[in-house]
Amino acid sequence: MTINDNFEVIPSGAALGADIVGLDLKKPINKETFERVLDAWNEHLVLRFRNQMLTEEEFVRFSGYFGSLDDGPMVGPGHGTYHPRSAKINVVSNIVSDGVAVGVLGNLDLAWHQDFTYKRLPPIASLLYGIETPETGDTHFCNLNSAYENLPEELIKKIKGLSCKHDATRSLGDTVRPGFDEKYDNVSRPGAIHPLVIKHHATGKEFLFVGRRKNAWIVGLTDKESDELLDEIWAHIEDGSHHWSQRWQPDDIVLWNNRYTLHRRGELDERQSRLLHRIQIRDDTPPIASL
Repeated sequence: MTINDNFEVIPSGAALGADIVGLDLKKPINKETFERVLDAWNEHLVLRFRNQMLTEEEFVRFSGYFGSLDDGPMVGPGHGTYHPRSAKINVVSNIVSDGVAVGVLGNLDLAWHQDFTYKRLPPIASLLYGIETPETGDTHFCNLNSAYENLPEELIKKIKGLSCKHDATRSLGDTVRPGFDEKYDNVSRPGAIHPLVIKHHATGKEFLFVGRRKNAWIVGLTDKESDELLDEIWAHIEDGSHHWSQRWQPDDIVLWNNRYTLHRRGELDERQSRLLHRIQIRDDTPPIASL
């Protein structure tokens, strides 16, 4: 057997996440091996591959097994920075060289969120590859199936069949995106509307689909009713029993499902350099409502 035929899946022991051990991502992956990886991803939602020393081309090739690579976020303040040799790689970093930021996000402490859910077709996944990894700045994940299944029964009955509008006008840093006004009411605010409870496309399990809290609105409710219901859901999401944290080491690659998990970046010591490469996987089907 080659190393790529005999890898192990080692669950984190938390609500989600697993290590893939014994898989050399520098080598091509055959169909049977990839199907095992895909099964592990569907079950654990976040996969970690440690000790992978990949070139940019190898990182792009491995990412492509999971679907079409999306273009990175638009370059600009609060958005992203492309890798100089690959437009499919975004640079995430707090490093400043000659007064110019090498990457995006800097030292921001990011709140729980899913990426680009204000679009009709948010990306299905993202991968992060750790180049320079400080002792701080862990990436935290939340299992939205665990969060949903452990909601109080009365709350599950309330939210099943409802939809939520995801705000398109403001970034995670709370700046207004180009082309939008400073303020909107909930009805007129631009953004995609998605089911609040969705099904996993492969397993059929039910998940919350919440995007991020700020400016979210449950369609058809008054502002007060929507805020009270969303506050109750988000208070439950904060329960650590649904979480797993990635403490970065150099040459870690982490793959997560953007549709079925939340993620956030923890506190980062600005004196420590952080440099990661990020690739985003396109999705071509909208989230499936659970009715």
